[in-house]
Amino acid sequence: MRVIRGIGGPHPPTVLTIGNFDGVHRGHQVLLRLVRERADEAHAQAAALTFEPHPREFFAPQAAPPRLSSLREKLLALADSALDRLHVLRFDSRLARLGAEEFIETLLVRGLNVQHLVIGDDFRFGARRSGGLAELLEAGERFGFTVEPVPEVRIDGLRVSSSLIRTLVAEGKLEQAARLLGRPYSIEGRVMHGEKLGRALGFPTANIPLSARRLAPPGVYVCAVTGLAAPPLPAVANIGLRPTVGGLTPRLEVHLLDWSGECYGRRVCVAFFHKLREERKFADLDALRAQIGEDVVHARQWHRHHGAAFPLTEDHP
Repeated sequence: MRVIRGIGGPHPPTVLTIGNFDGVHRGHQVLLRLVRERADEAHAQAAALTFEPHPREFFAPQAAPPRLSSLREKLLALADSALDRLHVLRFDSRLARLGAEEFIETLLVRGLNVQHLVIGDDFRFGARRSGGLAELLEAGERFGFTVEPVPEVRIDGLRVSSSLIRTLVAEGKLEQAARLLGRPYSIEGRVMHGEKLGRALGFPTANIPLSARRLAPPGVYVCAVTGLAAPPLPAVANIGLRPTVGGLTPRLEVHLLDWSGECYGRRVCVAFFHKLREERKFADLDALRAQIGEDVVHARQWHRHHGAAFPLTEDHP
């Protein structure tokens, strides 16, 4: 997949889908499969258009929801969709002012040479979200492209959406979130040096900084780590401030159950399967050590009984 910052071009005839694709969940995956299929049928290129930053981060950064995936994670997930091109368009004041008609003519027709457009049936675009399916269908007749609206995807009776998945992850309903995502919720990052408190307690951890934009609800989780060895390594992780030791910055700390070695500087992916408990402050380090020991026991039990239901590959996500 070729990643293009902006529109670029000129481009061959293109089958396109448009979206923010946060999490690249199973609803997004339906759109992406259709794009590939329609492109093959038309002997055209398959492409997607996404925005960075998310429009809600541009208009109201303090109120914007946390992301399910970083830009890098999103690009990796989209690359698995067999697209020919991914266009990452900077969302700025100029784009925010672009009206629906100009969006279609400038970006879709002249810029991307769209022959067929695959969109969710609730897709909105243009300044003040003024454009929708009706405007696209009318423009398609004038400019010679076709539009294929795709109904919402429902799983377990729920409409698959990034906002619902955020809610499920935040509530610790990771199994349900995984069904909507099509894979376990995960966080990727580079292992950094910490205070080595975990090692002193007998439970060494890989410390991964957290972006302020990333969805990382506090708690203790059963997880697995890819990027260090194959197959993925079972682990237990804590997300939070570490109140027992007066931590001030949220951090992801991962204790690998059956692996030891130096991993500083390595990029890893932590997949979350099950929430064990909330993060809490303990009276002293002995009490914290005892609780971590219990967490490790429970994580091992969970992996023995449920791990096979959550297969991962080394290149997850």
